Formats: sequence, structure tokens, C-alpha cells
Amino acid sequence: MYDYLIIGGGIIGLSTAWQLQQRKPDSTILLLEKEASLAAHQTGRNSGVLHAGIYYTPGSLKARFCKAGVEATVEFCRKHQIPVEQCGKLIVASTDTEHQRMLDLYRRANDNGLDVELLDATELRQREPEIIGTSAIFLRTSGIADFPAITREFARQFEQLGGEVRLNSKVISLQESPERVTVKLSDGQEIATKYLIVCGGLMADRLAKMQEIDIDFQVIPFRGEYYQLPPKKNNVVKHLIYPVPNPELPFLGIHLTRMIDGSVTVGPNALQGWKREGYGRINVSLTDISQMILFPGFWNVLRKNFRSGLREIRNSIWKRGYLKQIHKYCPSISLDDLLPYRSGVRAMAVKRDGTLVDDFLFAESPRSLHICNAPSPAATSAIPIGAHVCDKLLDGA
Repeated sequence: MYDYLIIGGGIIGLSTAWQLQQRKPDSTILLLEKEASLAAHQTGRNSGVLHAGIYYTPGSLKARFCKAGVEATVEFCRKHQIPVEQCGKLIVASTDTEHQRMLDLYRRANDNGLDVELLDATELRQREPEIIGTSAIFLRTSGIADFPAITREFARQFEQLGGEVRLNSKVISLQESPERVTVKLSDGQEIATKYLIVCGGLMADRLAKMQEIDIDFQVIPFRGEYYQLPPKKNNVVKHLIYPVPNPELPFLGIHLTRMIDGSVTVGPNALQGWKREGYGRINVSLTDISQMILFPGFWNVLRKNFRSGLREIRNSIWKRGYLKQIHKYCPSISLDDLLPYRSGVRAMAVKRDGTLVDDFLFAESPRSLHICNAPSPAATSAIPIGAHVCDKLLDGA
């Protein structure tokens, strides 16, 4: 019988485990991860960007967690010699419409208390000679980090404090009684805990349903494809370069990202995923597809975003279409510069009416807490999210 059991070895699960073990040093805490390594999915397959929090509604959990998360993550990385760099982000407007959207973002940045600066076209070219645009926003606190390394350091410290991490431990059953939650693994082992915390990411809805928790959403996977620039283009930009996002779409658009290893990636796009953990050439799961097509929210999302979805498919198949998105702000990149790079899959929580859940979402039972939706900037916000989960647990204890 453990005092606490955490499912999920991504950055949110390990941040929560590390902080909970600090607050409850005499408690027995176990973390289970179904893969052979930590940070195998969303944590290890994103852009590696530390977001400042400009996109998020003032006062929302996303806005609060993101701003606090940047500061906490940078401090943690510097303390533990993990590579991190606050290189800053430029959000570049290419048209008059985008300029007006950018001004809305600028006002939101000020509402969120961010360190932000407006640049005209000349000032933009002075800072980034390879980038063109009518205007830009400069965010000083944005940066890049090694999120898998941060996750591994959380795990190392958690274990030093007395916590336990088990890999290759896939959960297939959750049974709650008034005294405990019994967790059954695929190898037949059963483990009991007084309290369960679930950080399931792409499997969040299935784990909640496994415990018979009433939820009104389903995880719909969206696949993001990236390219990497050749080493000769590693100095093409000094900052993170983002387009002005379309507020009608849930994604930020294709951007140029300086990675912590010195390379530069391009992406991601946003394709409908047909497999929740589909990173290879063939990305189809009959189980995942059947579950999606039986869910009304899937069809509602498809209908609302049909034209943009077709455009994403076209650009995925037709590399020149992908390149055209980049040429809006960086015309010096050529087709030959787009080299293969790993893909990622984002878990989007979708309600039955097709509404995309835009903020953090939790579900509870008497002996469990499920993080059902941890959207971007979840990696940036991992430390304050973990603290928030601990607060919810211990305030109710």
C-alpha cells in the first residue's frame, strides 16, 4: 500500500512527484511509466520552447502558470546545470490584418504583465536580417530548454528523496474503493494506493474512464511534423521566430526554433492524427480511429476546421506548400534546407459539441485526481502545475 501513486512519466508527472515528496517526506510515493524511458511522448517531442505567456487569457490558469513557469524553469535549470537560454521570441506580422492581431496580442501581453516591445519593419531587420515583416513583437523572457533533461532531473531528485519510479509499467485497470485505489498492470501485478494522481497526456481520457469517472471530453490527437535546417543555416536566426497566430485556429503556426543543441527546426504543422502515439511513417490505429469516429465531438471539430484541415494535409504532402508558410517571414530558406526531423502528437481535449478545451482541466474522485488536459504551455508550466496539484491534494487532505 503506497500513500500516493502517480501515473505518467512526462514532465508534469515527475514535477508533481518531486514536489509532493518534498512536501510529504514521510510518505511512500510511486510513479509508473508505461514506456522504457521517461518523457517519451509530448514532453520529448515538442519545440523545446519556454513560452512567455502572451497568447493566454489574462487570469487563466495557462497565463498564470506560464509566467511563473518560465521563471521557475530557468532557475531550476541554472541550479542543476541543465542547458537553458532566454534568447527571446519575435512574433512577426506580414500583413495589415496580422498587424492588427499583433496589436491585440501586445495589449494582452501588457495585461499579463509581460516584458514586451513593439518593433517596426526596420527595427525587425536590424535584429534579424533574414526575417521580413511589417512589424513584430519582441518577448524577452521566451527561450529554449531541454525538457527531457529537466524531467530526468526531477526523477533523480524524487528518487533521492525516497520516491520510486518504475518504467515498463502499463496500467490496464483502476478500481477505487472507499479505502484505496487498486492499480493493475499489464504484467498482472496489482498495486494499492491511498491516493492516485493521473498525468496521462494522450491517454488521459481512457485512464479517467478506466476508473469510471464521468467526463464530457475525449482526447483527439493532432500530429505535428517538423523539419530541421542543415548546419550551415544554424545562424539564420538569433531568436525564436513565430508568425502572428490566427485566433480562429487552435495552433500557433509554423515557426523557426533555435534548439538548445544549436540546431534550428521548422514547424510544426497540425494534421489530424489517426494514432495517438503515431510518430512513424505509418500512423494508423484501428482502436484510436474507431473511438474517434464514434465520438460526436470529432465530427464537430472536423466540420468547424474542414478548410484549414485540407490545407494542412496539402502542405504535408506538398513540401512547397509547407515552405510557402515559412517564406512569409524567412525567404532565404530553400526546399533543400528542409531536412527530416522527428514528429510529435498533441493531445487535444475535445467536448461533445466540438469545443476545444483551451485551459487546464481536472477531474476528481474521492481518492484520485486526474489532470485531463495540460495544453501548451504545459512543459513551460510544469513546476507551477505540480505545485497546484500538490495544493489541491493537501488542502483537501
